[in-house]
Amino acid sequence: MAVVASRRVGGAVQRNRAKRLLRESARGLAWAPGRDLVLVARSGCAQAGLREVQAEIGELGRELTVVAERA
Repeated sequence: MAVVASRRVGGAVQRNRAKRLLRESARGLAWAPGRDLVLVARSGCAQAGLREVQAEIGELGRELTVVAERA
């Protein structure tokens, strides 16, 4: 898994916060085996809360069928 954030996200503190949020949000999901994952932080990510980011990543992962559905 790769996590990237460009300078458009903000300064170093905002970029690092956005990357930490993305990593933590993706950590708890059951990703499909054999897939490479690249998460790109956008400008609103640094201001969002952990639950918001987790919900968004989970929803997008299920739409793309790279995350297993919850039982």
